[in-house]
Amino acid sequence: MSIKSGVCRRLVLVIGIATLISVAGCGGNKKKDEGGGVPTAPAADENITLGDSDSGKAGGLQTVHFLYDSFTLDDEAKGVLKSNASALKEKGHLKIQIEGHCDQRGGIQYNIALGEKRANGVRRYLEDQGIGADRMTVISFGKEKPVDMGTSDQAYSKNRRANFVITSH
Repeated sequence: MSIKSGVCRRLVLVIGIATLISVAGCGGNKKKDEGGGVPTAPAADENITLGDSDSGKAGGLQTVHFLYDSFTLDDEAKGVLKSNASALKEKGHLKIQIEGHCDQRGGIQYNIALGEKRANGVRRYLEDQGIGADRMTVISFGKEKPVDMGTSDQAYSKNRRANFVITSH
């Protein structure tokens, strides 16, 4: 090995180590994720401050509940949605996000899909009631955001829902 090639190898090694150190050092400047790894919609932190139906702070909008392993809107859910449609018509400037949720039973992927079916079913029903599609977005959280951490049938029934979040006034 010649002196020239040995110097080149050391130089490449030093540059490589310096690059690794600088890249690793930059990681400390990132803001820590406080979301707990749960997927969130854009500006979800802002949405909570504008109000949601789970907390009762969504301008009269009410959460819709579902039967186990179902995304069918029963008569009670349709009654709630008719009331929500009236409130949305009165406040034509509001935009909402419909969040589909499930209870803690079942797999992650299954519950994400079921939550999406619930949210989309609610959106379609509201569209049929005259609410513009441009005022609504949907997201599914599956079983990741329960309102009741219990394991009773009553707790599970509270978690099978479509929650309404006001995204803009």
